[in-house]
Amino acid sequence: MTTAQRPAHAPADHPAIAAPKTGILIANLGTPDNYDYWSMRRYLNEFLSDKRVIDYPAWKWQPLLQGIILTKRPFTSGKNYKLIWNHDKGESPLMTITRAQTEALRARAEAEWGDQVMVEFCMRYGNPSTQEVLDRMVAAGCRRIVFLPLYPQYAGATSATANDQLFRALMTQKWQPSVRTCDPYFDRPDYIQALADSVTRTLDGKSPTKLVASYHGMPRRYLLEGDPYHCQCQKTTRLLCEALGWPADRIDTTFQSVFGTEEWLRPYTVEHVAELARQGHTDIAVISPAFASDCIETLEEINGEIREAFEEAGGKTFTYIPCLNDEPAHIEVMMGVIRDNIAGWVQPARAELAAAGGA
Repeated sequence: MTTAQRPAHAPADHPAIAAPKTGILIANLGTPDNYDYWSMRRYLNEFLSDKRVIDYPAWKWQPLLQGIILTKRPFTSGKNYKLIWNHDKGESPLMTITRAQTEALRARAEAEWGDQVMVEFCMRYGNPSTQEVLDRMVAAGCRRIVFLPLYPQYAGATSATANDQLFRALMTQKWQPSVRTCDPYFDRPDYIQALADSVTRTLDGKSPTKLVASYHGMPRRYLLEGDPYHCQCQKTTRLLCEALGWPADRIDTTFQSVFGTEEWLRPYTVEHVAELARQGHTDIAVISPAFASDCIETLEEINGEIREAFEEAGGKTFTYIPCLNDEPAHIEVMMGVIRDNIAGWVQPARAELAAAGGA
């Protein structure tokens, strides 16, 4: 690794400057540091205080959040996290998977671009924070950064708030790096094919009568206000169905994780799977194309609450299809997005060697 040095013609008291490089920063939603009450409260407070997530006026929302929700919900959320916690590593599955994704991307990026790049990850809520990681990357010499929020479909409450946090962190930098934020990848052919392959691999010859594509929910009002998330989810489902070669009525689009009393995008997954069972669809599979990593919403909500609703309504066989996580095909999708956005900033390592007169 190149260490920081004083510029060649600078005076003796000039500070050392790290050699310039390009940063690749991926951002996931976040995770509590632990599942105890105070860890959960800190995490939920940061998450539910985000105006992109809950856009009610602070005078109306904060008393409810601080006085009621954060008194009770850390206990129930903590119990749910404990059920899925990676006790060997002392962290949530989301952290374990995001780190594995980063390590795989780092290996691929270094093989392609050598020491021209630095690959890191941050969390929108919790640790490692966007601010902490950006500070470290800038100190290491990253003069340009490709920022990839790990959300295939764009939403104000996911992609936009991740970008917001990056921009806030940039405001603290004396010497700001150039930044490119990546577009969502909900309709990339390689992403759709990776999803289709994961369905085929997991089903392994089984033939459920329905595949439910369950996306994280949001208030229906956001769609009416111009958020494209709902439309992008629908397109992902349609393209997945086409890639599988299935009839359109074999895959249903639903939305999970409803919160509060406002109407959210419908149909709600937990209600829909129960209705499917009552209609005679006793063998179904569920996939979560909106999540790049398995997390509390997939490992506990889908495999817990939603599975139970299906079975209690008479369902027999419930197959959960894991997220793409750090599967090689998913890493290649991410690399494809990064290549599109890093173009012109770096050149292949072999070309760099040739330009320097190497072998």
